[in-house]
Amino acid sequence: MRIDKYLWCTRYYKTRSIATEACKKGHVKLDGSNVKPSKEVFNGEKLTIRKNQVNYEMIVLDLPKNRVGAKLVDLYRKDVTPKEAFENQELLKYSKDYYRKKGTGRPTKKDRRDIDNYNDEDFDF
Repeated sequence: MRIDKYLWCTRYYKTRSIATEACKKGHVKLDGSNVKPSKEVFNGEKLTIRKNQVNYEMIVLDLPKNRVGAKLVDLYRKDVTPKEAFENQELLKYSKDYYRKKGTGRPTKKDRRDIDNYNDEDFDF
């Protein structure tokens, strides 16, 4: 089975075209090397998928005939993603929150435009 079709069948990507793009951009690795979307995948191979700034690692257990339900996905792959990958995502979320709280500090350029537009709307007669 093609690797892009496998990723679509096991519900890592919503469409095959998105899975194909991920392979072309280098977000999908098979046993540590980048792959083309047409690369054949077999049982026992290790896949690494970079999605939402997390490196998911999985082992192919079996090849599905077609797209499977969410409850049956674990029959076809074994997820071996380390816990540290998810902890890094939590730290990234906290760093975004730290940047600037809404309404604190000096207004940004966008905030200034919004204020000016709001004031202009009040005085149109």
